[in-house]
Amino acid sequence: MSEPPTTRGHLTPGPHATVTRLPAPDDVAHLVRQLWIPEWNLPAGERVEQRVLGYPASNVVVEPDGVALHGPTTRASTRVLAGQGWAVGALLRPAGVLLFTERPAGLLDGSVPLEAPGLHRAVAESMAGAVPGRDAAARRERAAALLVDHVRARAAGLPSETARDGVLANRLVELVESGTGARSPDDLARELHVSVRSLQRLAARFVGMPPQLLLRRRRLQEAAERMRADPGTDLGMLAAELGFADQAHLTREFRSVLGATPRGYGRSRAG
Repeated sequence: MSEPPTTRGHLTPGPHATVTRLPAPDDVAHLVRQLWIPEWNLPAGERVEQRVLGYPASNVVVEPDGVALHGPTTRASTRVLAGQGWAVGALLRPAGVLLFTERPAGLLDGSVPLEAPGLHRAVAESMAGAVPGRDAAARRERAAALLVDHVRARAAGLPSETARDGVLANRLVELVESGTGARSPDDLARELHVSVRSLQRLAARFVGMPPQLLLRRRRLQEAAERMRADPGTDLGMLAAELGFADQAHLTREFRSVLGATPRGYGRSRAG
């Protein structure tokens, strides 16, 4: 079964862009985590910054100017919205990454264009409302379905051994994000019944980030989510709960990746 879509990676949620998130169909839920469709229409001259601390994953994104594969990021990123626009994206699970690249580590903090003219044309037509008789929700669902069909077509030729390893890579990321107590690569390796070296190879092959960085990302996303919900959260208790050495360690990591202290970030989102 596919999981409900989540917004944890979005650091500055707000009214500037409407974001529709759709669960992946069950038959591709091991390859795609969710579909996401932002749309915006801002007044002339207005520009809005959107801050994101993305999941440790890659995204296939269709936009008006083409199709691209965006790799995982090591820090929060900013996108400036202006005018009118849209995107249709698929947040890939580790098992789905090798459908689009053989070297996800080479995409860390980067992206590459994908040659998919048929997909681009069909999605652009759908998002432009070129499908007669469809309302806005149906238009988005149609665009998402076209992207899912593209994933299905690529998955048809996936070697069985790669598919099997992809299931284990999915489990790795699920363990990281579950927050069930894994604090180190050694913990993750024990849970998956593999060596630390095998764990590192698995993460490099399917995610493009080392296990330690995966753990760091989850902790910071959780910290950001907690600070948005309650800017007055006790930072010492939060640091201990999330596995940081102390409050100073949490603050240093938060500032390094997100560009603000936890308290400053929480206050800015509360205002």
